[in-house]
Amino acid sequence: MATIEIDGKEYEVEAGKNLLHVALSLGLNLPYFCWHPALGSVGACRQCAVKQYKDKDDQHGRLVMACMTPVSDGMRITVEDPESKTFRATVIESLMTNHPHDCPICDEGGECHLQDMTVMSGHNYRDYRFKKRTFNNQYLGPHINHEMNRCITCYRCVRFYRDYAGGRDLDEYASKNHVYFGRFEDGVLESEFSGNLVEVCPTGVFTDKELKKHYTRKWDLQTAPSICVHCGVGCNIIPGERYGQLRRILNRYNSEVNGYFLCDRGRFGYEFVNSSERIREPKLSSDVASKSDAISQIVGWLKDGKGAIGIGSPRASLESNFALRELVGKDRFFNGLGVKENRLASLALKILREGPARSASLNDAEKADAVLVLGEDVTQTAPMLALKLRQSVRNVPMESLSQANIPQWHDGAVREFAQDSKGPFFIASVKATRLDDIATETYRLAPSDIARLGFAVAHHIDESAPAPSGLDQETEEAAKRIAEVLKNAKKPLVVSGTGSGESAVLEAAANVSRALCSSGVQAGISLNFPECNSLGVSMLEEKGLEEALEYVNANHPATVIVLEIDLYRRGALEEIDRLFEEVSQISCIDHLENRTTANASAILPCGTFAESDGTMVNSEGRVQAFYQVFVPPDPIQESWRWIRDLLLETGNAKAKSWNDLDDVLESLASEIPDLAPALDAVVSADFRIAGQKIPRQPHRYSGRTAMRANIDIHEPKPPQDPDSPLAFSMEGFHGKPPSGLASRFWAPGWNSVQSLNKFQEEVGGPMRGGDPGKRLLEPIPGEASPGQYYSSIPAAFSPEEGHLLIAHVHHIFGSDELSVHSPGIDELRPRPYVAIHPEDAKQCGLDEESEIDVPAGENSVTLKVTFENSLPRGVAGIPMGLPEFPEAVAMSGSFKVQQGVKQ
Repeated sequence: MATIEIDGKEYEVEAGKNLLHVALSLGLNLPYFCWHPALGSVGACRQCAVKQYKDKDDQHGRLVMACMTPVSDGMRITVEDPESKTFRATVIESLMTNHPHDCPICDEGGECHLQDMTVMSGHNYRDYRFKKRTFNNQYLGPHINHEMNRCITCYRCVRFYRDYAGGRDLDEYASKNHVYFGRFEDGVLESEFSGNLVEVCPTGVFTDKELKKHYTRKWDLQTAPSICVHCGVGCNIIPGERYGQLRRILNRYNSEVNGYFLCDRGRFGYEFVNSSERIREPKLSSDVASKSDAISQIVGWLKDGKGAIGIGSPRASLESNFALRELVGKDRFFNGLGVKENRLASLALKILREGPARSASLNDAEKADAVLVLGEDVTQTAPMLALKLRQSVRNVPMESLSQANIPQWHDGAVREFAQDSKGPFFIASVKATRLDDIATETYRLAPSDIARLGFAVAHHIDESAPAPSGLDQETEEAAKRIAEVLKNAKKPLVVSGTGSGESAVLEAAANVSRALCSSGVQAGISLNFPECNSLGVSMLEEKGLEEALEYVNANHPATVIVLEIDLYRRGALEEIDRLFEEVSQISCIDHLENRTTANASAILPCGTFAESDGTMVNSEGRVQAFYQVFVPPDPIQESWRWIRDLLLETGNAKAKSWNDLDDVLESLASEIPDLAPALDAVVSADFRIAGQKIPRQPHRYSGRTAMRANIDIHEPKPPQDPDSPLAFSMEGFHGKPPSGLASRFWAPGWNSVQSLNKFQEEVGGPMRGGDPGKRLLEPIPGEASPGQYYSSIPAAFSPEEGHLLIAHVHHIFGSDELSVHSPGIDELRPRPYVAIHPEDAKQCGLDEESEIDVPAGENSVTLKVTFENSLPRGVAGIPMGLPEFPEAVAMSGSFKVQQGVKQ
């Protein structure tokens, strides 16, 4: 620790941090542009100038850049010295010589870091009267708008995009005093994280093109803390609404999960909330019905004595799934996961529950010093985990920084020192991945061979772990190298998941992590689950869609209630068709039309994540709460409320006590002890600060009467929210709420997203009061015994001439059920295809204009051939989850390739 003096006041701070970091963590106001907590310091903008005094006798001092000055004991600093204030104002004035006078029409206006820092520096009048430098703007794709004239050359954009996210198509181009930030030519930005430029840029150069389509000033957005629903990572987000439409998604900081950033699917995939395919009225046999008629009809079916089952959903909240379980009974509730999906999720849950390795948070992943990825294309299945893993390869080179006397925050010096050196990172996958550029070694193998490699690595770490037989020498040597590196690491991490579609790959990952822990190494394991609540619904109920179909065949229930799920995406077409033929009445509770709702006897319209409250469990095992952003038009309501209404009509005694969401969660916690800690992740609806709720609307919110003037000249009473301590109003407590209830980040003088530093314990650290969420799964201590290792090692893959083995391929844009309803996401996704190695194509007489039939259950699908050089010979890549290609879920095993047919 060090004692420093800032403007005559002493502070005790951590020595070695840069002065800007320390000043902001202390709550002081000091302007800056080029510095970012996740990107470090480069000293490019000179905006954070302060005066440093040599000692108490020094009366003059010298100007230093706070972001480039390490804190030391006895340091004397002034932020308010006239010379440093004048210098900072002059820097702003020089930036303004070319900055346009377009604040009133700029998309960033009112939430602009440049505006904030200009006011903070004291610059308020422009003397420059000459011609401004101007640029041509570029088309950068469906998500990002480009306005280069607003650039202040802080270099944040390229530092994030290129240095942090690994993108290669955005760069700086300079000639004399002209510096241009863009692509070498117009075109879609290739990075899956390009949307973060919107928040990283301190001005309006990169803005949200999706928001621009239905633009609303930032202070007129109603917001609430929420969770991303597009994968199992569980990133924290802030959705914003106006006029009953979801207008944008902003990142919500959580140091243990997504930190400062989001992937583009999470940021731009929200348009399904506004979709024309929304279900907005109850229906009976395709006819619009009243709420009471729909409930009465479904209750009549439930009471007819022929029995009913409930099929839950991995994209519905814990509360909604539990309510359905209460409605139909524990033995007749099924979690909705498809056959293979459920087996893999159950196995992954077992590994996390019973294994000695800690389930890694994204923060843990970023700190790993050696990584083994088995069978998972992480960028496509868990994008934010991939971004964190990209940072992990810097950890080993940074261990030598202290010897060179370079602080870790000095980004320019660190990268110059490290050059191209990276920590150990091994990837075993079916095809090339977006993380290959940081990998020490990559292996392109069939899923069974990926598992065999993993089993071999575990055996070389701990000889008591079972070893695969007949391993070729090249794979054996690779396993030895990987094992040696992992054993010698301080924080090794094993990454796998359900993406490969193979249980053996998960078991191999479990063996590697167990072997490391048995050897005394503090290993972590990260297993990716496919959807936002896949792990949660697996903890709630282990029976999946396979068991549901078996129950229907054996017991012939008359009614099935389907919760927020399209069954045709989960099972083979013919199996789901047989379910509809077998069951008399199928009732759906959902918010989007799909093939299941098209065949339903009754439909109840439920709210999306933006119109509901609840909890979900992410892939780490962290239960997190999300809150309703806005009230949807009647009769849409939360799915758990529809089920409660059905329970009340059936006379269920427990439902009579379910007055709000807290009551449902308490019932869940009492019946399912493993999920009881969820109570600690939720702030009770009774919570108040100074007797007030937390407002969803900022204090600058405007137009509450005018926005309804076409309906009524009187301002209506705000909707009441019985389920949370948040208010649908601008009235309430406007101070800093608990971290789990922060619906926006704002502080006096800080209108942009940079105001986050006022809410953190330390800049870049946890939120004040702790980050939201509660871990449910902790490792079991103790050494591994041989009996605890998985031993079912698959045989080596042997290509058969004229046959191809189906392997699952995932796409960040396309494989998710909800985000494809966003036009920008839909534009970027692929169309159905089958990928094969060019040599296999040549052997089968195929070219890239060919089509082949691929079996899907009892049927087959004709797919266009594409060539993929990185695939192993004898393997075919099939894209999962594409909206027009649900049959992919039923594709497995190998198939015989028929002669290609020209289009």
